[in-house]
Amino acid sequence: MKCSIRSSEVKDSERICLHLPVLLDEVVEFLDPAAGDIILDATLGGGGHTKRIAEKISPGGKIIAIEKDPETFDKTKKELSDLGNKIIFVNGDFRDIKEILRERGIEKLDGALFDLGISSFQIDDGGRGFSFLRDGPLDMRFDPRQALKARDVVNRFSPVEIEEILRQYGEERHAKLVAKKIVLSRKRKRIETTGELAAIIVDAVGGKYRGQFLHPAARTFQALRIFVNSELEAVEKAVAETIPLLAGGARICVISFHSLEDRIIKNIFRNDAKKNVLHILTKKPVIPSDKEIRENSRSRSAKLRAAEKVNNHEGI
Repeated sequence: MKCSIRSSEVKDSERICLHLPVLLDEVVEFLDPAAGDIILDATLGGGGHTKRIAEKISPGGKIIAIEKDPETFDKTKKELSDLGNKIIFVNGDFRDIKEILRERGIEKLDGALFDLGISSFQIDDGGRGFSFLRDGPLDMRFDPRQALKARDVVNRFSPVEIEEILRQYGEERHAKLVAKKIVLSRKRKRIETTGELAAIIVDAVGGKYRGQFLHPAARTFQALRIFVNSELEAVEKAVAETIPLLAGGARICVISFHSLEDRIIKNIFRNDAKKNVLHILTKKPVIPSDKEIRENSRSRSAKLRAAEKVNNHEGI
């Protein structure tokens, strides 16, 4: 149903997504959903986690399932149509969680899940421009209604701005070289496709990645996607604002796929634990088993952190 992908993406031999929800058993164990619970799935994606949670909250439970990407939303809503009244589908942005719940008369949550991996629907569709393995328009927007595209960044931003984006959001050690090559290339011809950009990056720093698993374009594509969609700001706001919405004893699980996201979640949980708002359930992040990685190689970089709302902080 959902196959989450992040900075490393995939090698050519892994182009077919297995559509498996990452860390599914671990999420269910830590989230501990029960009959009648109201659970937030802030990142519906392909719906793999949602489907398993729906089994656990029957009878009487509800899942508020949010998905920003309208194409993914429509596909998954259709896939899960048999679950009917168990799911409240919301085509929206999880940074608006307070408004989403308020509009639906929901005052508290019995659990919340954020799976921050990009959906297989998005990565496998070359027309969306997320993957350097599939040539297509250099887009990278989760929400096609948004104005800013990745091609705008590479063709309009200054060398210094591009370098800073690659360093900050991709942790690309060779950001200056990549930025310089992008600017030189766009002087000759506007960069329009993922294939063109990937070739430019390989030409700039391909030799420096020789012998490594990571594709030379992986960090640049990650950085552009994060910047275009304001992902880190959205994650920090959404998770921080969800915690006060949890009932006492409710749990929150977050799956991240690169160090920038994981650091944000770690700091939020740690700060709230110091205030006795949360009890951290995962002293170290939970990672996929060797078996899961063999079955779904795209899960290799996943990290799960979980925490429980302290009872004396119940309510909104």
